[in-house]
Amino acid sequence: MFDRGLNLTLRAVRRQIAAMPHDLYLIRLIHNQTRRAFPGERLWTAAQLTHPSTLRFLRVRNREGCDVYIQPYAEHRNPGYILVDLDHSGPQVVETMRTDGLAPCVVLQTSPGNLQVWLHVSATPLEPAVASLVGKQLAQRYDGDLASTDWRHLGRLAGFTNQKPQRRNGRGHAPWVKVLYAHAELAAQGTALVQAAHSGWPASPKRAVASGTYRPATNTVALAHPAATGIYADWLHRLRIPERFPQPDWSIADKWIAKELLRHGTSAPQVAAILRAGSPGFPRRHAHPEDYLSRTLARAALELEATPFPRRAAGRGNW
Repeated sequence: MFDRGLNLTLRAVRRQIAAMPHDLYLIRLIHNQTRRAFPGERLWTAAQLTHPSTLRFLRVRNREGCDVYIQPYAEHRNPGYILVDLDHSGPQVVETMRTDGLAPCVVLQTSPGNLQVWLHVSATPLEPAVASLVGKQLAQRYDGDLASTDWRHLGRLAGFTNQKPQRRNGRGHAPWVKVLYAHAELAAQGTALVQAAHSGWPASPKRAVASGTYRPATNTVALAHPAATGIYADWLHRLRIPERFPQPDWSIADKWIAKELLRHGTSAPQVAAILRAGSPGFPRRHAHPEDYLSRTLARAALELEATPFPRRAAGRGNW
C-alpha cells in the first residue's frame, strides 16, 4: 500500500544527505517537552537511514513529540560540516554567503521564517576547537545563533516536524522541516576560513598548571579571543548543559566549565580568559567582573580538590 507521508519523508531525507555525503550519520531524538534524549544514539549509513523501516521508526517517534536531529559522524572530530542557525536572519543572508564564497550545501526551513544551513568547509575532519571557532565566526558574520556553534552541534533532519510549541501554526499543527536547497559542494572559501581558525588556536603548554589562583592585576593571558570562545562552547556541549538545562544558570555553568578546564591542566589566567570571552552575555549583572572570575575559579579549585576525579559516565543504551 502506497504511503504518501513516508514517501515525502524519504525524498526529503535523500535530498539532504545526498548534499552532505559521508560514511556515517549520527541521529538523535530529543523529546521536546521533557528535553530528554531517546535512549541511545544510533549511527547509520545513508542506505540504512533511508530504509523504509528506519524512517517509519523515526516518524513514529516524531509523532510522539521527539525532534529528529542529524550530524555527519567522525568520532572525536568534526567531519568538515559546519551548522549555522539563522533563526534570526532572513533568506537574503544565504545569498550573501554565496557571494562571499561560503555557499551552503544544504538550506533547511525549520519553520516559516527560520533557517538552518550546513556548509562543507573541509574535505578532511577538523579538530573540535577549530570547528567550534569556524562555527562561531560564521554565526558572528551572518547574525546566526551563537549558542549553536560548537563543533558537534546537531541540525534538524528534513522530512520531519519541528515539535517546538512556539513554532506551531494557528491551527496547532507542527511545521515540517523542508529542504530549500541541496547541492553537494565544498565552500570556495572554506579552506581560508579553517586556516584563519587554526591561527587563532593556541599551542598546548609544555607543562600543565592546575592552580585555581587568579590575580587579574598581575597575570597576562596570551589567548586569542576566538580560541577562548571556541573552548567555552566546546565544554558547554561536552557537559551537555543546554540539553540538560534549557535556561541555564550561567554562574553555575561557568564554575563547572572552570573546574573541567583546571582538571585538564589549563592555567587559572587562561580559564579566566575563556570565561570572560565565552560565557553568554558576560559580565551580565556582575558589578565587579574580575572579582566574580576570581571567586568562580576559587570555588572550582576547591571542588576539584575535594573530588579530583570525575564520576564515571553511565553507559548508553541502544535503539
